[in-house]
Order: sequence, then C-alpha cells, then structure tokens
Amino acid sequence: MKIRRLMMLMIMVGILMVMSACGKPSGTSSIENETKPVKQEEPTNQQDAKQADQEILMIIDQTPKPSEQKSFDFVVKQRPDGYSLTEMQWNSSKSHITNTVQEAAQHGANGEDGFYISGDGQFSGFIYPKSMSGESGEVKFLFHNEQGNELTWKKKITLK
Repeated sequence: MKIRRLMMLMIMVGILMVMSACGKPSGTSSIENETKPVKQEEPTNQQDAKQADQEILMIIDQTPKPSEQKSFDFVVKQRPDGYSLTEMQWNSSKSHITNTVQEAAQHGANGEDGFYISGDGQFSGFIYPKSMSGESGEVKFLFHNEQGNELTWKKKITLK
C-alpha cells in the first residue's frame, strides 16, 4: 500500500515538473536542472557510523505482578551484531548482585532471587526480596563478542 502511494506521488511530482516547464523560454528548463546528479553525503565521522552499529536497546518493565515475589522484567530489543549478553548486575549502596547468563538460566529453572532467564529465553528479569523495595541503584548489562570486546548498557532505577 505504501509503495503504491509513493509511486502515485512520484508520478504527480513528475507531471507538475513537466507542466511548470511549459511556457518558459527555450534556453531554460527546470527539468534539465533537476536531473543533475546530487552528491550523496557520506558519514563524516567513522566513529559515529561505528557507534550506530553498536547500539544496544533494552526495555526495563517494572509493572507490578500478582505474585509475592518482587521483580522487574527486561528485554534485549537490539544488540550489536556479533555481541551476546554475558553478565547482568544490580548495584546500589546496599547490595551488589552479579549473574552470568548461565546463572540466570539456572534461576529461571529454580526461581532463586537474582537475574533470571526462562528455559526458552522468552522471559527474563530480576527477582529480589521485599527488603530491597525502594532501593535506588543501577542495573547494568554487559555484552561481549568473540574478540573479547565489551559493550555495556546501564540505567539508574528504583526497585518498586
């Protein structure tokens, strides 16, 4: 549907260009001027282009759930090519919790506190005791590639 609209728009623009050229002296033609090749701008900074390729997009969902356990969910919406999640951390003035992906998978199976990932990877989050409610800190996710490079995503939140 969008392609059809785009095609119709292009046809209308072409017709308008041809019609606007009518009646002008023979030495000037807006169509000739319009068809000159336009130089495409290249990214001026290689670092900016590389950084765009390494963007991480995470979603933290602290919507209350009907359970006795306190938790928040997280989803990795976008990760850089070649990188995978390796470690998750919760850091506050009162607590420091670090889990690897393997530990999170174990917590997903046994329901222990800490970061969890379900067996099929569909659900992931952080389970914490009620005593941590109201704690302000930083959640951090570490991503590594095969060359050993590390990228980090972090956000300050208050546990609900």
